[in-house]
Amino acid sequence: MAAFTAAVTAERWPLRETFTISRGSRNTAEVVTVTLSDPAGTSGRGECAPYRRYGETVAGVTETITAAAAELPAAQPWDALQEILPPGAARNALDCALWDWRARRENRPAWQLASLAKPQPVVSAFTLSLAEPKAMAEAAARARGFPVLKLKLGAGDPAACVAAVKKAAPAATLIADANEAWRADTVAEILRDLAALGVAMVEQPLPAGDDQALAAIAKPRPVAIAADESFHTAADTAAAAVYDIANIKLDKTGGLTAALTAAAAIRRRGLKIMVGCMPATSLSTAPAHLLTAGAAWVDLDAPLLLADDRPGAMRWDGGTVQPPAAGFWGA
Repeated sequence: MAAFTAAVTAERWPLRETFTISRGSRNTAEVVTVTLSDPAGTSGRGECAPYRRYGETVAGVTETITAAAAELPAAQPWDALQEILPPGAARNALDCALWDWRARRENRPAWQLASLAKPQPVVSAFTLSLAEPKAMAEAAARARGFPVLKLKLGAGDPAACVAAVKKAAPAATLIADANEAWRADTVAEILRDLAALGVAMVEQPLPAGDDQALAAIAKPRPVAIAADESFHTAADTAAAAVYDIANIKLDKTGGLTAALTAAAAIRRRGLKIMVGCMPATSLSTAPAHLLTAGAAWVDLDAPLLLADDRPGAMRWDGGTVQPPAAGFWGA
């Protein structure tokens, strides 16, 4: 008899408006959810967002989750999962479902089970889609209630976009994400331009694999640089030392279990931590919220980009996201 039964579902969540980054646009968040149930009737939920940049598809991840769930043992299933599946979206959904299942089975919140501090409200960035400067300024004006704005930037005149946003939302702290769009021979100049405009941090300016070009920009840098596509798990920490910050996303690490290991490795290396997410619902951001204590930057706004979120979803007060409510996930 299998230790768990698994209900796996692919879902499409419409966005409020088209969301654009340097690699393209989307109008929906495509996620896969899994509910694991044991013979006693205790269940746990997890969600992941398959990402084509990493060779993942909804169909492939759904199939992988279904097959892997059937292999999970009753004893220490979260440890076995790390061996059954590699890092990625499928393992994330199952790992988070197991944390939720364990929290419900033991009637203890997931943060206690993980020996973490009790989650607190935390300021999160709010993301502005890549567009022409005027359109980004209009979006910034609508988002004036958010203290941190994250600007998706491309290769075409990023400084003009930043200048427009800064004028529209002068009180906001600005960070940026190039999603690998810039080139090694121009990155230093772009960073100087953005520093002059007050940008505090830039994610993944160069394609993953071109990281060493950043070594030519001496620390401390005019703008801190975060690894995103270049950082997935603790195994990437040494290579990420050329950065100032590493962005932890559960869909990259393969779940909360591996994310905790990655966070410890980042801190040992002397880098700062950013906690991010893929386009998804609050069921994805709830476990990520457990990692936010001490993070330099938090970017868990994906649910705000949706037309609707799940019942019992994460609650926002302006730019501050509250911990998940009891009963939603991990409690």
